[in-house]
Amino acid sequence: LQILTGCEKMNQSGIKIPCSCKFLFPMQATKDNQDVIHRIDPESSEELSNRFDELVCLLGEGTDQEVLNQVNGFHHSDLADAFGLLSGSLRKRLLDLVKVELDPDLLFELEDHLRKEVTDSLSPKEVAEVITEMDSDEAVQVLEDMDELEREEILSKVPDEEREDIQVGLAYPEDSAGRRMQTDFVSVGLNWTVGQTIDFLRDEEDLPDEFLDVFVVDEDTKASGVISLSRILRSPRPTLMREICDQTQVIVPASMVQEELALLFEKYDLTTAGVVDADDRLIGMITVDDVMEVAREEFEEDILRLGGVGEETVDDGVLQSSAKRFTWLLVNLGTAILASMVIGIFDATLEEMVALAVLMPIVASMGGNAGTQTLTITVRALATKELTPYNTLRTFRKELVVGFLNGCLFAVLAGLITLFWFNHLNNASMLGLIIAGAMIINLVVAGLAGVVLPIFLEKMKIDPAIASGVFVTTITDVVGFFAFLSLASTFLL
Repeated sequence: LQILTGCEKMNQSGIKIPCSCKFLFPMQATKDNQDVIHRIDPESSEELSNRFDELVCLLGEGTDQEVLNQVNGFHHSDLADAFGLLSGSLRKRLLDLVKVELDPDLLFELEDHLRKEVTDSLSPKEVAEVITEMDSDEAVQVLEDMDELEREEILSKVPDEEREDIQVGLAYPEDSAGRRMQTDFVSVGLNWTVGQTIDFLRDEEDLPDEFLDVFVVDEDTKASGVISLSRILRSPRPTLMREICDQTQVIVPASMVQEELALLFEKYDLTTAGVVDADDRLIGMITVDDVMEVAREEFEEDILRLGGVGEETVDDGVLQSSAKRFTWLLVNLGTAILASMVIGIFDATLEEMVALAVLMPIVASMGGNAGTQTLTITVRALATKELTPYNTLRTFRKELVVGFLNGCLFAVLAGLITLFWFNHLNNASMLGLIIAGAMIINLVVAGLAGVVLPIFLEKMKIDPAIASGVFVTTITDVVGFFAFLSLASTFLL
């Protein structure tokens, strides 16, 4: 263990405080003394946290070589996370050190806003050198967020073969299979033998660094099937590829939306899928690691949209965060005013009986929560294609019954609570019946709104995750207030 002394770091207030920096793990050099290996228990987040603390200390007080030695022990994914956690000044120093020999894997793993910060600090030639070492799908993702002029300047400095592969991906719409595919894949002919294929894989230099499957194509390069490397190695050399390839393998069009792609990989347990153009010619492949990234992005996107914060990140500035949240807060203000206008209609009723104002939020709150529950299930079912025209009516009926059943159960509870709470009033029994009736009405409406509204928005080509929550809550507030106050106005006053 190597111990570093006399090191200081900055706390959140900008004050230097001493810290005990130490290398927690022995560094074992390989025979050529080039690589440094840190064996870390992947289940221990505390170890990684300690190593990050060391990096912060060294960035504050250590020499360039000490920082680079520490950086070399990080996996590129962990180092990408570290970039996001560092303050601006420390991140700039780390960037100045690593950009001299920038790891392409590190650049790809960075969050979009951090990646832009890195590419902005590099010349077009330096960016071109980095993306040339990437797989074509990774290079496309790095370039797709740049403006067109900047992208063209960088591509002009990329070698012809790699540039053509990247341009193929960029030609397809964003969030499509064509954007996610890598154009490096292995394909052989239908009449090739296993022996020919094995010899080709051994001798051919221009092959992807990593691949699990070999695609089988006809004379027109149209996909006829796929075969795993393990199946090839277990088969006799004279066997024809047409005899052992899997012709049921899923082949996807380049125009397919990436959400559907993720569902196919999950449904058919795929590790690789071929991608074809409009003429059914094989032009690329998508691997399971790319699809895992798609699933994560879609999950994050839906969660953020349900919360009404768009694509906000924790690293966004004050003005950026405020701007991204403003729109839906403005919508919420409008819906809150609408609910208040309903209450205003019954102002005379509320003046006559203060107990109504006390009980009124209960009905609206229960309806809002019930609607959100149904909404969450429906939005998920729409995203995973579990809710289709074949089972929409059945789902509608189910939510109607569930809303009525829960409404009856909570009507009894709310009625009894009201009865005991306001037992000093002469009309406590009627008040309990009124809140019970309003509860049933609102929970039934909440269940129906949670199903109908997302389906309607999807039919209108609007993402249900964006707008459903606000409108379902508005419906349950308005219906809850109106049902409760109108019943009270009719039967009490």
